[in-house]
Amino acid sequence: MSEQTSKQASRVLVIGGGFSGLTTAVDAAETGAEVIVIEKNPYLGGRVSQLNKYFPKLCPPICGLEINFRRVKTNPLITLYPMSEVESISGGPGDYNVTVKVNPRYVNENCVACNACAEACPAERPNAYNFGMDTTKAAYLPFNQAFPQRYVIDSAHCKGDCGKACREACKYNAIDLGMKPETKSFKVDSVVVATGWNPYDANKLDILGFGKVKNVITNMMMERLASPTGPTGGKIVRPSDGKPVNSIAFVQCAGSRDENHLAFCSYICCMASLKQTTYIREQNPESKVRIFYIDLRTPGKYEKFYAKIKEDANVAFTKGKVANIVQAEGSDDVLVEAEDMLTGDKVKVKFDMVVLATGMEPAGASQRISGVDYSTDGFALSNPGVFSTGCSKNPMDVAKSGQDATGAVMKAIQTGQRR
Repeated sequence: MSEQTSKQASRVLVIGGGFSGLTTAVDAAETGAEVIVIEKNPYLGGRVSQLNKYFPKLCPPICGLEINFRRVKTNPLITLYPMSEVESISGGPGDYNVTVKVNPRYVNENCVACNACAEACPAERPNAYNFGMDTTKAAYLPFNQAFPQRYVIDSAHCKGDCGKACREACKYNAIDLGMKPETKSFKVDSVVVATGWNPYDANKLDILGFGKVKNVITNMMMERLASPTGPTGGKIVRPSDGKPVNSIAFVQCAGSRDENHLAFCSYICCMASLKQTTYIREQNPESKVRIFYIDLRTPGKYEKFYAKIKEDANVAFTKGKVANIVQAEGSDDVLVEAEDMLTGDKVKVKFDMVVLATGMEPAGASQRISGVDYSTDGFALSNPGVFSTGCSKNPMDVAKSGQDATGAVMKAIQTGQRR
């Protein structure tokens, strides 16, 4: 190998632009590696961008994301491909061929995010970012601080001449309805899989009432309800009637640690419910919270957070698996039936709203990439040259995801250096 070849920078492809993918991209690029980021959404930030606050410091996640957005934007070694998906990976360490499908955004880089297209757009779509709890126009900005700060047109809901109104309203010639899907090929030295996770489908949890009982929501829906940028401007109210929530139940392990659903512990669910307890208690000091759990898992430093919540007299803990959730007769209230394992009593309690702590299902459980190895649960497996990180590898919190991504970077750039 010549001296010139040995000094060539590594070329790393990162699949996923969530917190782990962003950390991987900026860390790798700041070592001098060339980085290509493939993200299926029209924005970066992944699930973390949907959170109201991190635990245990309870600060807004957009602060940390903005720092990484700025690092990505100003680093010429990072190339982004939003709305893209990896179709296949072939080859071996130091010499991978990756095929990527780039889906049309219908809005080009002339966009200044002025909102004129959305104001003119005649069609609406369910807002997936808020888990369908509100709608946006078919021409939309995914969220206020989205990066790239560029609108997108949802072709599934923009039919016929719908896009014409957007195009005519745009003063910057940013609407390009003629965009087509493209296929791109890349040669890279290593691949980092950071495809993240999806909330487990609560519709599969028959006895827990989601989709059938009013005011049963998931933990990620609760994050959006509590967020100032969410569907209610941060007011925690019942979806059915807008009533402020005075009594709320959290049901732990909704789909996790269950051989019929997710066999593993999703790691963050207990802490997420304790965090969300602070949301409702701070917003409504008279509110009462009850947490139904099998085991409360608050590892390491998070035990202090649990101890603090436990001191609140308006927060009760019931050790026992929920047996049934039904609609209260004649009202929008929710009835929760469970067994208190510590007393042996059957309990039946009425609440304004119930939050299901649904588990973290790896993205690989529903969509696998040719050329990546997976466990039976859908977690991406590392092998020489292809490295998994973050929640595509194991359930983990944001802090651990960042640490794990840095470890993946070290392995990825070393693969390129061995050429």
